[in-house]
Amino acid sequence: MPEVDYYELLGVDRAASAAEIKSAYRSLAKVMHPDAGGTAGTFRLLRQAYETLTDPVLRAEYDRRGEDDRRGEPPTPAAPRARTSWARPRGAGRTTRARSFGDDPDFVPEAPHVAVDDIPWWHRTNPEEPIRYTPYTGPGHAPLVTALGGAVLLLPVLLLVDLTPLLLGLWLLVLVAAAALVQRLVRAYLTAARADRDFAAEFDGRRVYGQPGRERDEYGERLTADLLDRYLTRLPGARIFHGLAVPGSVFADVDHAVLCGRRLVLVESKSWLPGHYGTDENGTLYRNGHLFRGGGVRLPEAVARYRELLPDVEVRGALLIYPSRAGEVTTDEPADVPAPPMTPEWFVRQVGEWLSREPVTVDREVFRRVLGQVVSDPASV
Repeated sequence: MPEVDYYELLGVDRAASAAEIKSAYRSLAKVMHPDAGGTAGTFRLLRQAYETLTDPVLRAEYDRRGEDDRRGEPPTPAAPRARTSWARPRGAGRTTRARSFGDDPDFVPEAPHVAVDDIPWWHRTNPEEPIRYTPYTGPGHAPLVTALGGAVLLLPVLLLVDLTPLLLGLWLLVLVAAAALVQRLVRAYLTAARADRDFAAEFDGRRVYGQPGRERDEYGERLTADLLDRYLTRLPGARIFHGLAVPGSVFADVDHAVLCGRRLVLVESKSWLPGHYGTDENGTLYRNGHLFRGGGVRLPEAVARYRELLPDVEVRGALLIYPSRAGEVTTDEPADVPAPPMTPEWFVRQVGEWLSREPVTVDREVFRRVLGQVVSDPASV
């Protein structure tokens, strides 16, 4: 048995269900997280216990090793298995990622390069185009046009008839009312313009929020962060986020997100073995035509949770895969599932096209709600 009993650490019975383990972990995480006064080492051990006991294969292996220890038998080494945790707090340390057989721990893939010459959306967009903020806070043009139009249309009538005191008084009354309305409208326009300036000044023209992973084994996240910055900032209205929590969580559950107008894409970065990846109509992941068991993906759940948080926003997911050793990663053409596997090239082409439908729009309300889900990185404070 390991030096620390995972069941005792979580305070659950050995027959506890996955739901009971998850509930116990969430309760302990609130007090053991470094931001709450705990230590990085203790929280790392808690995460390791949670990840082991919530994975059926790892839990069975852990229980078997415990039985061997109690009988005094030497433990049988287990084959490493890649896992993806659902909640990964920034700045709190990271459990060592188990690697599938064949991974090269010293291999780092090159930053992807996408040829933009034959990408239609790239040439349709102008990165210098002014940003349009929504919801629009001004009064619109209709009231101003109505007020001025009424005064102007009455003038020819007055010129064709004798200016009796009554008609002159009526025209002056309309003119004064139109002038008062124009004054109010000008104030409303100035207020709306000030709101746009204040919003822009508050965020200082920033396009990127949060920090990508900094651990050695998180190079996939750093490659995606660079990809987003190099290509999707071509869209003036695009805003990029790293390390977002799903609603109700305090951890960085989603690696990246890009918001443009009222369209949001959630992105997960993975370092997996080279090969060809695809999904069936249910979203089940396959590698080289076989069911993929080399790592987990929780992105479909995150997409569902963000659709609940932002019901008026189009939300989709993208699973970016980088090779974990020398070799090539290829994917099917992205399917209509919540988290299709994609190469970086596919992502830039297809998701960039999808986001480019509103290339210069920043929805202030949606932006603030997504920004509120970014988990602060203690290292950046």
